Amino acid sequence: MGAAAATARAWERGARRRHERRLEIIRAKSELRAAQAAARAKPLAAPAAPARPESQPEQLERLFAAHDEVTRRWLEYELDVAKLIAYPAMSDGRQPLTAAFLRAKKKADNLRPASAKARVTREQVAEYRDAVTDYEVAFDVAERDARRVKDSSFTDAERKRLETAKQLLSVAIDQAATPAERQVAYRRVREELDGLISLSDGAIEVLEEKVALELTTGTERTDAGPRRPGTGSAGTGSAGATAPGTTSSPGPTSAPSPSPGAPPRPEPKSGPKAGPWPVPARSTNTAPGRVIRPKPHA
Repeated sequence: MGAAAATARAWERGARRRHERRLEIIRAKSELRAAQAAARAKPLAAPAAPARPESQPEQLERLFAAHDEVTRRWLEYELDVAKLIAYPAMSDGRQPLTAAFLRAKKKADNLRPASAKARVTREQVAEYRDAVTDYEVAFDVAERDARRVKDSSFTDAERKRLETAKQLLSVAIDQAATPAERQVAYRRVREELDGLISLSDGAIEVLEEKVALELTTGTERTDAGPRRPGTGSAGTGSAGATAPGTTSSPGPTSAPSPSPGAPPRPEPKSGPKAGPWPVPARSTNTAPGRVIRPKPHA
């Protein structure tokens, strides 16, 4: 009886396993049929066209664009005095990351072909591509480090000089400042940065052009503005400006007014009619800006 009971239990377990395997097979077959039906219902996609291999001139054009973009980003620091003051490490070749970037730049510049149509080998193109990649990576690393450290490598006194130079620079290129103020601010900027940051010749030329542009713009705006009675150029209020037709003479800024007892100058009987606005004086003995109103003819 015990042996019969054990045999019955074993048969029952085997039957259960066979049933479970049968269910798994049915489930797998149903999933396979569903996948086949979905594949038949989905339209066949057109095979992707094989990518056209990039020609050598196209590769060089792409590398030239990447090379020039990094150089443009570097010149923003090299020629902009304000950025040099804010991130002085970008112009300091003693910094290891900046020195590595400058070496990568020199290598990329030396390996750059003369043009995209120049005859170069595949090995030369591959070497130039690696140099441009190193150039991009070196600049990104140097720029990130320069923005991180800023002016932390300077002493407190040197940082004060940099802050003073930054404030003076804003005055040197400000249109609202007078020409004398801009010139003085420009000279002070050079003095404050002397010994702290080495400005390249290009940065000095760009700064001088900005200062000269502001001076020229302010002068042109002053000379071209409308004149008002009793003043010189518009917005200046200087008494040294002469009225139309008068001659300026050295001396004090304001010419003396004619004596009260001097007879008025007779007006010509023929000539253009007086407009609604006062007519500037034409005589040389009249102070600049003085207006003589014409008398009505009898």
